[in-house]
Amino acid sequence: MGEYILNAIVNLLDIEVILFIIVGVILGIIVGAIPGLGAVIGITLLIPITFYMDPTVGLCMLGAFYCGAVYGGSITAILINIPGTSSNIATCWDGYPMAKKGLGGKALGISTIGSFYGGIFSSFALLFIAPTLAVFALRFGPSERFLLAILGLTVIVTLTSDSLLKGLMSGFFGLFLSTIGFDKVGGSFRYTFGIISLYDGIPLVPAIMGLYALTQAIILIDEGRQHIVNKNEKIYVKDSILPTIEDFKKIWFTLLIRSPIIGTIIGIIPGAGTEIAAFIGYSEAKRSSKHPEDFGKGSMEGLASAESANNAVVGGSLIPLLTLGIPGNAVTAVFLGGLMIHGLIPGPELFTKHGSITYTLMLSLFLANIFMLVFGLVGAKTFAKVAYIPSSILSPVIIVFATLGSYSLRNNMFDVFIMCTFSLLGITMYKLNFPRAPILLALILGPIAEVELGRMISIYGNNLFHLFLRPISFILIILIIISLIYPFLKTRKNK
Repeated sequence: MGEYILNAIVNLLDIEVILFIIVGVILGIIVGAIPGLGAVIGITLLIPITFYMDPTVGLCMLGAFYCGAVYGGSITAILINIPGTSSNIATCWDGYPMAKKGLGGKALGISTIGSFYGGIFSSFALLFIAPTLAVFALRFGPSERFLLAILGLTVIVTLTSDSLLKGLMSGFFGLFLSTIGFDKVGGSFRYTFGIISLYDGIPLVPAIMGLYALTQAIILIDEGRQHIVNKNEKIYVKDSILPTIEDFKKIWFTLLIRSPIIGTIIGIIPGAGTEIAAFIGYSEAKRSSKHPEDFGKGSMEGLASAESANNAVVGGSLIPLLTLGIPGNAVTAVFLGGLMIHGLIPGPELFTKHGSITYTLMLSLFLANIFMLVFGLVGAKTFAKVAYIPSSILSPVIIVFATLGSYSLRNNMFDVFIMCTFSLLGITMYKLNFPRAPILLALILGPIAEVELGRMISIYGNNLFHLFLRPISFILIILIIISLIYPFLKTRKNK
């Protein structure tokens, strides 16, 4: 481990790595500040670009973008009451009232500092928890890896939609699509219709581009808005950015301890995400506050709790992704695609065979959060103006980059056709309120589950009773059952 960390430090001293971390943070803040986009679409557009980079450089840029995008959505949430991403909804509740009081600068400062501390805390958790969990993952055999893939599917499917039926339908359709191509267990071709380009299955990047990037661009066009944000919206910034020492005394516990812990734990739990972390962080801060009546009226503590919690999810969500291959949310699902196009399979190998790359990625998050702090404090007011970019400019740019990204990986026009097909699918699902994340997760985890199931059957035969005799498998089965029952319990509680 020590050797890998030393190699990672040397890698981070490379000017190219530092430059692309800076680029990732700035792009992340800009994309995060544009309502309707966010980390998922941004990382989707960046993945094809990283394919031509050194894996270390490309992954560091993706990690930096992730950090910047989660923070960037708070800028428009505070200044014009429009959250850049869904994770910044709670930020509006106290950030915008502060801005209307003429404290927009202080609100931006608290948001930036809270995001920084949340990100740093979760980065430490990633650095110390992930290697230990990776060593534990060495005990996983085919049955455990199969159940892990199923767990990843069930958690995402059941928590990405208000309707369990729609979530399951999306997941099963994605599993069907994942069977297209060469059968690694049976050794035959399935559903390819003689098309050579489908022999390796549906290409992941064009599918991601179609489901997210191109779909979002067409939605913007379809809604017919000239601007994502009305140009007449006022930006309230009349004061200084940095909070005072007295302000810091009021919020330090929430900012530095409570919300970062909540966000990191929520990030580690597959199926949760930045939205849940922000809401729980906010509610806990309000519950324990001496002045809960101030929440929703411009409370600095409420603002700090939401932003510190949602940014702490970044490092936490990468822990199950890197160690077990379980994406905790849609962002890490796309991030998983970025790992796989570089031939990096999550699990113990990431921390042994590819240890230098993995530890460089983890340590790069510290640099990314530092740059995010600097750029956020210096340029928050400027970043907010990107929300006024006309849709007539933004949509064509997204379409061009998505098309180039889909074509460039294999120089194959068929991949562009795949992208367009998945875009039609994405638009249809958007109109019918079907979640798109389960399809993406099924395309990634479906083949893994199939291969491990084949290995499990070849070792143990058709006797599945052995799953209950293996402690890890038994625990995973319980977690799968809980993840499937949870939506029913949640619905019953709401009623």
